[in-house]
Amino acid sequence: MYFTDRGIEELTERRGAEEVSLAWLAERLREFVDLNPEFETPVERLATWLARLDDEEDG
Repeated sequence: MYFTDRGIEELTERRGAEEVSLAWLAERLREFVDLNPEFETPVERLATWLARLDDEEDG
C-alpha cells in the first residue's frame, strides 16, 4: 500500500457518495496548487492524465 492510499481511502469514505463536476474538481485542484505551489507538477500530471484517459494509445 502506498502512503497516498490512505488519503484516497479517506476521500472515498468521507465523500464517496457525492457527485461532482469536472469543473468543480478543476477548481479544487487550482485552489490546492495556490496553497501548495510545490505540488504544481504532480497536480498538472494528474490533470493531464485524467484529461487523456480515453485517448487511444499511439503505436
